[in-house]
Amino acid sequence: MIIVLVAVAAIAAIIFGFIQSRAIASASPGNERMQEIARAIQEGADAYLRRQYTTIAIVGVLIAIAILIAFKFNIVIVAGFLIGAILSGAAGFVGMKVSVQANVRTTEASRTGGLGAGLNMAFKSGAVTGLLVVGLALLGTVGYYAVLTGPLGFATTDRTVIDGLVSLGFGASLISIFARLGGGIFTKGADVGGDMVGKVEAGIPEDDPRNAATIADNVGDNVGDCAGMAADLFETYAVTLVATMVLASIFFSAEAVTQMMTLPLAIGGICIIASILGTFFVRLGKSNNVMGALYKGFIATALFSAMGLAATIFIVMGSFEAVVVSAAGLEISALDLLLCGLTGLVVTGLIVWITEYYTGTDHRPVKSVAQASVSGHGTNVIQGLAVSLEACALPALVIIAGIILTFNFAGLFGIAIATTTMLALAGMVVALDAFGPVTDNAGGIAEMAGLDDSVRSTTDTLDAVGNTTKAVTKGYAIGSAGLGALVLFAAYTEDLKYFVARAEEGTFFYGVVADFSLSNPYVVVGLLFGGLLPFLFGGMSMMSVGRAAQDVVEEVRRQFREMPGLMTFDQRPDYGRAVDILTRAAIREMIVPSLLPVLSPIVLFFVILLIAGKAAAFSAVGAMLLGVIVTGLYVAISMTSGGGAWDNAKKSFEDGFIDKDGVTHEKGSDAHKASVTGDTVGDPYKDTSGPAVNPMIKITNIVALLMLAVMAH
Repeated sequence: MIIVLVAVAAIAAIIFGFIQSRAIASASPGNERMQEIARAIQEGADAYLRRQYTTIAIVGVLIAIAILIAFKFNIVIVAGFLIGAILSGAAGFVGMKVSVQANVRTTEASRTGGLGAGLNMAFKSGAVTGLLVVGLALLGTVGYYAVLTGPLGFATTDRTVIDGLVSLGFGASLISIFARLGGGIFTKGADVGGDMVGKVEAGIPEDDPRNAATIADNVGDNVGDCAGMAADLFETYAVTLVATMVLASIFFSAEAVTQMMTLPLAIGGICIIASILGTFFVRLGKSNNVMGALYKGFIATALFSAMGLAATIFIVMGSFEAVVVSAAGLEISALDLLLCGLTGLVVTGLIVWITEYYTGTDHRPVKSVAQASVSGHGTNVIQGLAVSLEACALPALVIIAGIILTFNFAGLFGIAIATTTMLALAGMVVALDAFGPVTDNAGGIAEMAGLDDSVRSTTDTLDAVGNTTKAVTKGYAIGSAGLGALVLFAAYTEDLKYFVARAEEGTFFYGVVADFSLSNPYVVVGLLFGGLLPFLFGGMSMMSVGRAAQDVVEEVRRQFREMPGLMTFDQRPDYGRAVDILTRAAIREMIVPSLLPVLSPIVLFFVILLIAGKAAAFSAVGAMLLGVIVTGLYVAISMTSGGGAWDNAKKSFEDGFIDKDGVTHEKGSDAHKASVTGDTVGDPYKDTSGPAVNPMIKITNIVALLMLAVMAH
């Protein structure tokens, strides 16, 4: 019955999203010029996604064949991989489609109805994406689990269930890292390249129709922040559910396994309903505080989720006094699990608040970066880097406190339940994220269509908040990814113990004694190797953006040079060529960095196996997973928060920044130009490298889990 109710909740989210998308489609798309620009953005986004997904499909088919061979032609496990991959791709595609529909309608709503109407349209589109993402993720996971364990009995053993779920998580992760990285390279190549020539060299405004990169920039918002983020949080949501279920299957005694494996699914189901209810609370008040309106929806969702969590645990466990026993004899009560879930909600709220503090225009960090711009380009970059490093401290302390509390309540499974509850808010959080690129596009369309300045003023107000919501979402995704990866690491160590304890003489795991103590040099080797991966991955992705941006710079300069009528509006830029250049660059550049986390655990395992044997190899890989989690968490938070601060510092000058001496610095001033330099650095930080570290952390852990399963076959 719980499985059926969870599936119904997931289907309800999909139906709600479909109904809202029809409402968006029925709204006015504005005048012919606005529609022409919107069509160009849509065609560019479609063309990019087609080429990206074709490339991903080729890689996916090769990996599916490898999984089929590794698992001795077990179709059930390959089916899990394909379900995760296809649904993750679908989530990204839906996110892009909805956003390109909504951008021009948000412009029109802002033109005819003002700030409140623009907010409602942009948020409605975000809610569609958010609810479809979590609906598809939950339906795919619960549906696959039901097929494996239900009356049809496709899973012949309990291990097939676990391996199938891990394979589903791997499929979702693989698509996510390609979508996140490829979309990030595209969007930031366009943004950085367009800004360097347009704003700095030609002295024309952002989104000016004379700049050949403007359409590519708006396309990039959709394929990076909408399609990429949708695939990313789909993967985070699905992988966290899978990790918690896998841990439950190993962690608990036989009597409690089924009950505890269904608990994370039930939490996901009730919180989807909470997210649907929360969308009705997003309303602009008399103060016209856009961020406050969005927070109303988030807080309402959190409160409904807390009530739903209590009801769910009570129903699954029977009462709050009920106790389950772990395989190691640890007694965990329903109240302990409730406290873990509530801790997850508190951690989510704190991370959202901290990220908003470091990226919001009204707070000290962004103001300090803007103030540093007054004295020049170098001081802007120094202060931005300082803020990006400082921004790691508070989220890390919150996560540390969450780990200590939940572990003391319910052991490793307590951490898993807290993480599951954090991710259960994903529907509302994705809605906040998708709001950002829609408002960014809306402003671009207003500028290119030559609408009244008051329309651009309205969309800029929404866009400034959108920059913060994008940063907040990334902070949330990274924090939950760090905890989710910790659950995966726990699943790796518990799974290793499981296989070793049941190994028979002559099998691969027989006689293995994995030692994770720091006195083991191979543990130190694994920690160092894992620790370097996020830095190497971040560096590779930043260089990819740099190369893509150089291609755009050369093309935009060429068009300004060879088409003198551009500056006088007598000639029209060749937008399609810039889009095509970026598409080819993004597809080319995403392959190698994306394969780094897939191949690293495999390579490390076999190298250490040849040097020191099986026990050392298992220890090194386990330590590598921990190293990736620790440094990945800091690299991702630093990049996303720092990039968000740089971006909003630049936006401060567009509204007129008043420095500490009372002098006002406006758009076009030397201080504003310095802030553009910082934003140029921060763009690939916050929209390419930082967010892509998130799936990179988890895919490394998922591959390690799959390796154990393959070796056990």
